Amino acid sequence: MSARRRIVASAPARANLLGNPSDLYGGAVVGCSVPLRAHVTIEAGEALTLHGGEQSVRLVERADLTLRGDRFDAARAALAAEFGPASAGAPPLPALRICYRSEIPYGSGLAGSTALLAALLVGLAAWRGETLSPYHLAERSRATERQLLGVACGWVDPYLCSFGGFRYVDLGGKQRDDAAPGELYATVEDLAPYVPELPFVLAFTGVAHHSGSVHAPIRRRWEDGEPAVVRAYQRMTALAREGKRALLHGDWAELGALFDENHALTRELGGSGDADERLIAAARRAGASGAKLAGAGGGGTIVALWPDPDASALEQALRRAGATALYRPAVEKGAGWEPSTFPPTGETLTVPTRPLS
Repeated sequence: MSARRRIVASAPARANLLGNPSDLYGGAVVGCSVPLRAHVTIEAGEALTLHGGEQSVRLVERADLTLRGDRFDAARAALAAEFGPASAGAPPLPALRICYRSEIPYGSGLAGSTALLAALLVGLAAWRGETLSPYHLAERSRATERQLLGVACGWVDPYLCSFGGFRYVDLGGKQRDDAAPGELYATVEDLAPYVPELPFVLAFTGVAHHSGSVHAPIRRRWEDGEPAVVRAYQRMTALAREGKRALLHGDWAELGALFDENHALTRELGGSGDADERLIAAARRAGASGAKLAGAGGGGTIVALWPDPDASALEQALRRAGATALYRPAVEKGAGWEPSTFPPTGETLTVPTRPLS
């Protein structure tokens, strides 16, 4: 392998604006990227090594891809997805130096783990000479997170991290928890050309929470056919569709009412928490047209609808209520690798996308 070979890949954070978490149940979500990214650099090395912050680990054999419950599990899962399980005659692990860092706060509910996984997968695919469409990347990322990392996750996070931008994502037909052969792809619509301003403010509660711990027990209730849960996710799906219309018409009063209804359903199902409720109440007192959970639950991040260009009153209220960071959704590019970093001059490495495993 040439020492010149080097991939730099990244993927954005995301905020769920309306309809979440119906994406776990074949629903629909309006969401947007956030100007925070997970970054991965892949270079030729003497052995396969992973580097994150001040820590590093060396992987010698395929058994080393077994999850260890540490910060390198996402990379282990991505490598297992790309290079397959141990088997007779399987090639040795590649000699790569993989470094990664993330601007996305841990446990913030902004899909930080999914963004990192997407960046790893798109970078590894590019290293092998494969160009992934955002659809293929989203499906591969979700399959890796669910099957190899064991996370009780939905479908919209990998789609928004893969596509980036401001999107309406319809997950009709994707209510299965496992990815079946011939799984339908999501329908992804670009709303950015029709909504010039994004009147939203995000506030991180400072309480890190893993979304899977929130979703798993509610998922079991849905699978048991509990009527209140089934009705709630059907209504959340309708809220995303109605919200798309309100966004396209600039009807902030209607959109705010949909925000509040979405969160009331989330609260009733047990998906909210004290820190979320405190920030949402502060946003509404400050004059927000609506506010709801944007991701994770029991902590994580909330989103407030604030059409006024001057958001200082809202931001002050949120900080007083305990918000540790504030963000604005923005139309960011999706997961990908920087063309300037690879391939070396004179090499052509784009090949057809392989079938998803």
